[in-house]
Amino acid sequence: MDPEISVEEQNPLELDLNEITRELLFLDQWRGVFRLGSSHATPQNHDGSHRFAEETGGGSRMSPSQGQRQLSSSGVCSIPRLAVISSKLHGFPISPAMATMLQRSLFGNTNQVLGSDWRKAHFKFHDPFSDLAFALQVEKGGAQSIQMAVQGSIIKYLLFAREGKDCSLHSLCNLSQREQEQALAAVLAGILWAAGTAQKAIVCFVTKDIHSTSTLDCSRDNFIERLQLFEFSEKEATEKFVYDHLQRFQGEGSHGVILFLYSLVLSRTFERLQKDLDSTTTHLLQSQAGGILCRQAVLNMILTGRASPNVFNGYEEGRSEGALHGVLTRSDVGYLQWSKDTAEGDQLSQVGSRLKTPVFPIWLCNINGNYSILFCTNRQLLSDWKMERVFDLHFYSGQPSQQRPVHLTIDTHSHQWERGHHEDKRGSGRRFSSLEMLIRTKWREATINWNGTSPFF
Repeated sequence: MDPEISVEEQNPLELDLNEITRELLFLDQWRGVFRLGSSHATPQNHDGSHRFAEETGGGSRMSPSQGQRQLSSSGVCSIPRLAVISSKLHGFPISPAMATMLQRSLFGNTNQVLGSDWRKAHFKFHDPFSDLAFALQVEKGGAQSIQMAVQGSIIKYLLFAREGKDCSLHSLCNLSQREQEQALAAVLAGILWAAGTAQKAIVCFVTKDIHSTSTLDCSRDNFIERLQLFEFSEKEATEKFVYDHLQRFQGEGSHGVILFLYSLVLSRTFERLQKDLDSTTTHLLQSQAGGILCRQAVLNMILTGRASPNVFNGYEEGRSEGALHGVLTRSDVGYLQWSKDTAEGDQLSQVGSRLKTPVFPIWLCNINGNYSILFCTNRQLLSDWKMERVFDLHFYSGQPSQQRPVHLTIDTHSHQWERGHHEDKRGSGRRFSSLEMLIRTKWREATINWNGTSPFF
């Protein structure tokens, strides 16, 4: 069953939410005036043409003739409009209690909201059949960490999960739009399914109706109260639903990253989430430097399915009441971090082997608070020690200036760098980059050849 798409128009002066709510009540009248017809999902229509549905933020694939009838938002609108979905899709509305619990799980309070950088964030690929066809476009802000964590799973899927495809950089670049969409749908659904312990997944979208009349102070962002929840007890059904409504996560103005975060928390359930966290981490987001950032628990939930708040293995006794919770299982996609401000003796911040040595040679990297991806196309890298003598890694920083993945050659048997005390003594006089120092948290005595690229990051 295909949703009837409604679009919220927003004044360039950013109408207050009361005005927006009133306008939503008259959307049917506006649809008649502007001939906004219902769209029909056509999952097979992936011919590589321009996605007209992106102009509406709608969830269905649309033909050019349908897309041309859609109204575009004003070019001077600073915050994108929020796509809404019909409540006829047999989901169920969020209850006041669930809305309050969701808010508290994220912020620890009921009056904080996500800023414009979060509301603009969605899952958008670079152009098909390009050097970065496998890569998501990301911008600075708190949502970047979620996008890059999802990026790691996308690379895992494209390299190692598709039958009949070779594990090569060429296969990552030789992607059609349809293949990009299939990968994104499979990955988003897979992450939600893992968070639900392979028992159920919840996908949430936004409807035009306000369901919750809770005491949440959402006067600046009347969002959670309009969530419609769709529950699935089969992974395949989850993936099909996400694929059929992919534009809810992918389109301009879709608030796609926020909806994915809400879906992730609801799939995990509040009960499991409470067990995952510990006395030092009671909620998932934190305010820092004027923005809202993800705590480690969010990233670990994407990587492992469990919202472990720390990066070490297992449990450790904390300075306060109760044990501190680390990573309990080996992850498919790994995690590395390096910061010039982190003391080497801080055991709690040191990444354990379950994240350092994942099942697949792909790592989400946290370098001084910026997130990126390292990966190897050789699946045997971490299962055969001989492969770790000299090998290639590819690096995607997510920065807009990057045009292609950086090719690095790692030599773990050359120890010259240690004699330089973090400085290159082979004539250049440069200090080693943060990326090189991060790589050495995994391969301690490695030298890194940038293969003609000027070292950065």
